[in-house]
Amino acid sequence: MLKRLLYLLLVMPMACVDPYEVKVPEGEQLLTVEGIISTGPGPHAITLTRSATYGSIFEGLIRPVSLATVVVRDNEGNVTFLTEGTEAKGTYFTPANFRAEVGKSYTLQILTAEGNVYTSTPERVAAAPNIQSLEVRTVTIQVEGSTFPKSGVQLIVELKDPADQNNFYYWRNGPAVYILETSPELYTPRPSPQNPNRTPQPKDCCSICFRYEAGNNQSLFVVNDDNFNGLSTRIPASFIQDDGFRFVNKFRMDLKQYSISQEAYRFLRLVKQQAEISGSIFDPPPATIRGNMISLNNPDEVVLGYFMAGGETSKRIYIDKNDLTFRQVKAIVPDDCRVVSGAFIDPPADWRP
Repeated sequence: MLKRLLYLLLVMPMACVDPYEVKVPEGEQLLTVEGIISTGPGPHAITLTRSATYGSIFEGLIRPVSLATVVVRDNEGNVTFLTEGTEAKGTYFTPANFRAEVGKSYTLQILTAEGNVYTSTPERVAAAPNIQSLEVRTVTIQVEGSTFPKSGVQLIVELKDPADQNNFYYWRNGPAVYILETSPELYTPRPSPQNPNRTPQPKDCCSICFRYEAGNNQSLFVVNDDNFNGLSTRIPASFIQDDGFRFVNKFRMDLKQYSISQEAYRFLRLVKQQAEISGSIFDPPPATIRGNMISLNNPDEVVLGYFMAGGETSKRIYIDKNDLTFRQVKAIVPDDCRVVSGAFIDPPADWRP
């Protein structure tokens, strides 16, 4: 017995395994460029951010790139300086009177505060046909584990495609405004020494406001005209989610239609395909999609995003609650509507439903 114990004591140290330390390098922070200049009214915006790749302690954190010098140069040598927003750090705006011109090519150039220089390849501007009409179509999406679906409005664009050129279309939701309804009569303040039991204190005003929203793009809508060149066609071009607020009364939005380059279309199509990956084991792994931005300091540096230039047309639509065949339950705000971000009592000067 004693011999066996001594044998075990001698063998145990030999069985120990030294821990293997895996060193994962901190991820590189990649510059991302996003924005479009167009023939539509300005100002136009270009957003610069940096995000860390896998391995960084800041993984997933998006940081605005501030204090950069950003210019747009056309093929005739004209230079337009963009100004960084005072509140929207990392977003740079053209002058309000700037518009791209059909037939010209534009290049974006960036000088960061650290002295790094980036440039895009030239983007040529093609004319965009007018939107003939917009149709409202209600869409419902079943949610696994829930009996109540998500829903929203899909806009169907009707357009007449030019026959003399190959066109590539891109649609974005522009600024929106809608009638917001709240319930100030249900207002109940938070507990306080003066009101420990949260006694309701109804407010006299106000139950109806007009709420403003920036462009809300949850999906990418791009298409080329291979199947309808020179013909009239109808295409899904937008989706607006019903959040229980937007379609309680009346909703207005400007839909923007762009004619973009073939290269920009290919980039957006790849982004759309990657975003729509279902997540099964048979799907390809997410890949870094290179855009049209290049680092002049280090040509091997990966720069994400795409600078686009294109023709623009837009069409305004008013959507009434009765235009929807299915609506979400009305969201309740037990307070004055003016406390909601982006809400105002007075309607827009051009509110003409």
